[in-house]
Amino acid sequence: MSTPPDRPKGGLFYGWYVVATVFVVQTVACGLGFYNLSVFLKAFVSDGGLSVTAVSSANAAFFLSNGIAGLGVGWALDRYDPRILITIGAVVSSVALACAGHVKGLTELYLFYILFGAGYAATAVIPGTTIVARWFNRERSKAIAYASTGLSLGGIVFTPISVALIQGLGLEHAAYWLAFFFIIGTVPVTWFFLRARPSDMGLAPDGDPVVEEHVHGGAMSDGVGFAHAVRSRFFILFTLSYVFSMMAQVGALAHQFRLVATRTDNDHVAALAVSLMAAGSIGGRLIGGWVLPRMSSKHYLLGVMILQTLAYAIFAISYASMPLVAVSIIFGMTVGNLQMMLPLMMAEAFGLRAYARILSLAQMIVTCANAFGPMLVGLLYERGGYAMSFSALAGVSLIGLGCMVVAGPVRAELAR
Repeated sequence: MSTPPDRPKGGLFYGWYVVATVFVVQTVACGLGFYNLSVFLKAFVSDGGLSVTAVSSANAAFFLSNGIAGLGVGWALDRYDPRILITIGAVVSSVALACAGHVKGLTELYLFYILFGAGYAATAVIPGTTIVARWFNRERSKAIAYASTGLSLGGIVFTPISVALIQGLGLEHAAYWLAFFFIIGTVPVTWFFLRARPSDMGLAPDGDPVVEEHVHGGAMSDGVGFAHAVRSRFFILFTLSYVFSMMAQVGALAHQFRLVATRTDNDHVAALAVSLMAAGSIGGRLIGGWVLPRMSSKHYLLGVMILQTLAYAIFAISYASMPLVAVSIIFGMTVGNLQMMLPLMMAEAFGLRAYARILSLAQMIVTCANAFGPMLVGLLYERGGYAMSFSALAGVSLIGLGCMVVAGPVRAELAR
C-alpha cells in the first residue's frame, strides 16, 4: 500500500500531529472558557453589580448547557467530520464571548452561559479526547495526557491576558478581543491538521502496520456496546464518583481567583495563583502520562483524589499569599489528572466500539452535576465565608473517593 500523501515517508506517525492539534485547540478553548469562568465571575460581580450568589448560580448554566449539548456532540462524532463540529462550537463560543460585555441583568447572564457552554461542548474535551483515543491503543495514556495538557496551558496563557484586558479595557471592549482569540486559535489549525481517525489516511493506530480490519474500521468495533456499558457497575459508580469529585473541583476553580484576590486584596496575586495552578496541572498530566503505563490506573486516580481533598482543606484555612499560591500548585496537579482520567479510563474499561456515546453520557451527567459546585460555594460563602465553603468541598470530595473505592475493577466489563 502506498504512503498517504499527508504523511512523509519515514516521518513521524500522523497521530502525533493530531495530538498537537488537539493540544492547541484545547489550550485556546479551555483557557478562554473553563479557566476563565472565575475571571468572568469576578468581572460580572464587580462591573455588573451582581451578587456572588447570583453569578455563581448563573455559572451553573454553563455546565448544564455543556453537558446536554455534549450528548449531541457524542452522537454527531460518529456521523460527521469533527472539524465541522469544532468549527460550529468555536463560532458559537466566540459569539457568546463577544456578548459578555453587554450582560446587564440575570436573564442576559444566563443566556451568555447557556450559549457559551453549548459552544464549548463542541470545541473542547469530547471531540479532542475521542479523536486522540481513535489514533492510539498502546500509547493512549501518553497521547491523551499530552493532548489534554492544553487544558492547563490555557489557564497559564489566557488567564493573565484576560485579567489584563478586562482591567485595561473594561469587560465590554475586552470581550471582543477574547472572542477573536477563540476563533482564530481553534478553527484554522483544526482544518489544516485534524483527521477523524487513522483509517481515513490508510493508517493503523499507533503507527502499526496496516491490516485490512484497520482500513475498514474493524478496530473501532472492539469493546463493549453502549447499552451494556451504561448498565455496568463500573460505569455507574465511576460516574457517580466523578459527579462528586468534579463538583468539588469546578466549585473550587470557579471561586479560586476571587478567594485569593479577596484574602490577599491583590488581583495580580490571584492571577498568579490561577496561572501556577494551571502550571501544576501541566506537570500533573505529564507525570500521569509517564506513570500510568507502569501502575494501576485506578490506584493512581485514588491517590489524586486523596491529594485533592487535602488541597480543599488547606484552601479553607489559608489567608496569606504564600500558602495560597503553594496550595494552588498542589491543587493544579490534581486538576490536570482528574480531568484526564475520565476519558482515559472510559476507553480502558469499554474500548472504542461506542466510546464517543459512552463518554458523552458520562460527561453529561458529570458536567450537569458540576453546575452545583460553584452554586454550593457561593451559597455557603454568603453564610460562612470561604472557610465554610471549601471545608464543604473537602467533604464532597471524600464522598467521590468512597464511590471510586467500591466501583470495582476497571477492565472487568471487557472480559464479558
